[in-house]
Amino acid sequence: MPAVTHRGRGRRTINEINMVPFIDVMLVLLIIFMVTAPLITPSLIDLPSVGKAAKQPDHVIQVVVGKDEKLELKSDDKSGPVQLADIAAAVKRAQQGKPPGSTAVVISADKNVRYETVVRVMDTLQRAGVQRVGLSVQIAK
Repeated sequence: MPAVTHRGRGRRTINEINMVPFIDVMLVLLIIFMVTAPLITPSLIDLPSVGKAAKQPDHVIQVVVGKDEKLELKSDDKSGPVQLADIAAAVKRAQQGKPPGSTAVVISADKNVRYETVVRVMDTLQRAGVQRVGLSVQIAK
């Protein structure tokens, strides 16, 4: 039932909402958030660390991804351009005559190359059965 006031001649109803309970609830919520916010720890991502392999590879084949996303294969003192579709066969040819697992393939890419391109090269090599595939990194100074 609305509140009734007696002013002057007649009786009128007050058409206003009482804001005090609303303000009380909002202040309680604000205090709860202020108290709990420092207690919430930010989520941490567990990234893998770069370590040294137990056995260094005897032979390294390097796949270079240039700024224009063109691929180049470097093995021994030879280097030449190669297409993504032919990269697995070219790496297999470079690995011939060497014991399995003694040859590592290192992918070196320019920092402006899209990540998708590097992953596509790595995926192609791993699907072809190349055992040791890694990424070349530059240590920040």
